[in-house]
Amino acid sequence: MNFTIIPKSWAPILHAVLRVTTGLVLLDHGTGKILGFPDLSAMKAMMGSLFVPSGLIELIGGVLIIVGFLTRPVAFVLCGFAAVAYFLAHFPRGFFPALNGGDAAILFCFIFLYLAAAGAGPYAIDKD
Repeated sequence: MNFTIIPKSWAPILHAVLRVTTGLVLLDHGTGKILGFPDLSAMKAMMGSLFVPSGLIELIGGVLIIVGFLTRPVAFVLCGFAAVAYFLAHFPRGFFPALNGGDAAILFCFIFLYLAAAGAGPYAIDKD
């Protein structure tokens, strides 16, 4: 039985939507840390010296992912970044992601792992 709700022809478009949406959410974290919008200053005490470097990685990586430039290497670095963020910031607070606040870090990690393997897809500078 071949039951599809969304036609296979939409896959390339949805690949691009996933890449851009993920980049925008990551960019939101970076702009909050580096540009102060949205205000993430409450996180500064928690993160200490990692606040600015992580913000720069999120800001630059988010922009590169959105436009689809150097997608595979950038996504690979961001996959590792998200994994480290999970194990440094969330895992020590408990095992379950729903309780330790690490849901987004895990999703970022695996979406970036997928993009590192699959590339930028259509509507990108890379045009894999």
